[in-house]
Amino acid sequence: MIKYLIFSISIAFISWIVGMILNALVTKTAFYQKNLLSLNFIKNERINGRLGLEPFKWLIMHSFFKYFNPKLSVKKRILPGELGAYRAQMTLAELNHLFAFAFMLLFVAFRLFQGLYLFALVLLFVNVLMNMYPTLLQQQNKRRIDRYMAVLQRR
Repeated sequence: MIKYLIFSISIAFISWIVGMILNALVTKTAFYQKNLLSLNFIKNERINGRLGLEPFKWLIMHSFFKYFNPKLSVKKRILPGELGAYRAQMTLAELNHLFAFAFMLLFVAFRLFQGLYLFALVLLFVNVLMNMYPTLLQQQNKRRIDRYMAVLQRR
């Protein structure tokens, strides 16, 4: 079981690099500009709460993970003029994790095909925790920025 967990965490870190590469490859496509930039899985904040995004957010903000993307760490108040660039960085991070999630699903499918169901389950759990939850968190943050930008535009 421990070796499955260690392998899964290792693949998750590798998947982040693969996700960045895949995202860089498709950034200039029309599909990316048209569909992926406005992607939103869960719009209901109650569902986000039930999924445990707030404790996950706290964990990210109070652990070594906060140093992984310094462009998204908030050390000061973000000015209204910087919100668009900050949102773009969130979208980039979100899609990096989404592509990483898809990459790790290949490993899950391979382990299922081999009949290693426990291994596949551990891979899937780590994948959801290290790739899907960050994606959902970025989407939640983007929705908050969008609401704030809408309020600023009405003024």
